[in-house]
Amino acid sequence: MKPWILTLLLAGLAMVGPFATDTYLPSFVALAHHFAISPALVQQTLSVYLFAYALMTLFYGTLSDSFGRRPVILFSLVLFCAASVGAALAQTFGQLLLFRGLQGLSAGAGMVVGQALVRDLLQGAAAQRMIAQIMMVFGVAPAVAPIVGGWLQVTFGWRASFALMAVLALILGLACARLLPETLTPVARHPFDAATILRRFGAALGNRCFLLRSLAIGALFGSFALYVASAASFIMGVLRLPETAFAWLFVPMIGGFVAGSAISAKLAHSHSGAAMIRAGFGIMVVAVAANLAYTWTFTATVPWAVLPIFVYTFGLALVLPPMTIMTLDLYPAMRGLAASVQNFVQMLIFALVAAFVAPALFDSAFLLAAGMASGMVISWICWHCAGSAAPALVTAQEAI
Repeated sequence: MKPWILTLLLAGLAMVGPFATDTYLPSFVALAHHFAISPALVQQTLSVYLFAYALMTLFYGTLSDSFGRRPVILFSLVLFCAASVGAALAQTFGQLLLFRGLQGLSAGAGMVVGQALVRDLLQGAAAQRMIAQIMMVFGVAPAVAPIVGGWLQVTFGWRASFALMAVLALILGLACARLLPETLTPVARHPFDAATILRRFGAALGNRCFLLRSLAIGALFGSFALYVASAASFIMGVLRLPETAFAWLFVPMIGGFVAGSAISAKLAHSHSGAAMIRAGFGIMVVAVAANLAYTWTFTATVPWAVLPIFVYTFGLALVLPPMTIMTLDLYPAMRGLAASVQNFVQMLIFALVAAFVAPALFDSAFLLAAGMASGMVISWICWHCAGSAAPALVTAQEAI
């Protein structure tokens, strides 16, 4: 298979999660009116999805280590398509929550198993380059999804967003069934044994270096996810823009992410991961300082309120590929498990941010800026502490 085809497939799989997160955000007000519920309850449709997503990411990589990459990915796409149809047809708020949970259970396979698949095929700078390319392509989803969702809401109503998710999952499933290769040979697979798997999870979470690196990635992702979880309130409440104006937040946010990913891919072979991480954090420091100064001094308006977010996500995209590779490389014999645990930590932080942090901050541009700055500082502390934790490669036998 040509590398660009594989990159597009893996980027498409990674897009499933953010697409299910962002497409229906412009429908929050309509959902509150339709089901006669409060905005806080509508926010829980996002929280339930994210908690289910986080929980299942803990298992997808391990399942793919035992049964292969392709079967796990194809099963998840079938389940996501069915859950999207159920959400589109939901008659009560309880039914919508149920199907959002099922979407969350199925949406994470592409990201987790895709990372393991890349590490099956590539090593070192080549792997970092492909992950950066995947991030660059998949970054289009969070930018496009709420824009499309806004127009679907205005034209057809909230059910149309879920119908679109079902169609896209069906198309992606057919493409993967035809084109996606199996990269884990039967001889390289681990027997499926629940007790052994639980011990390996415990070993990974007990590995101080691995856990701190995963927390560093998760905190950075959470600082970015804070604006995603707060998008409806930020756009329509703080900036006082209509449902069709989500591009004002997501285009700069994802534009910076895509641009940073492109630079990261280009520099992967000429600059060390440590150098990329230092540069990325330096850029993010400038961004959060500008964001705090602007939102403290002025009333938030476009484009000034979103320019620091563009710079921040540019720096974020520089650091995430090397941070991810350096973290997963601690478990070279169990890449699926390592990807599962790392993504679980990342998505659990996202879910906690969406459920508890965002509702406390999303009425104020300054508080959102402070939340982003806090996530960056926590990430830097965790990464720095991980550097003093004497990392060592862990083999499958050692993890047992």
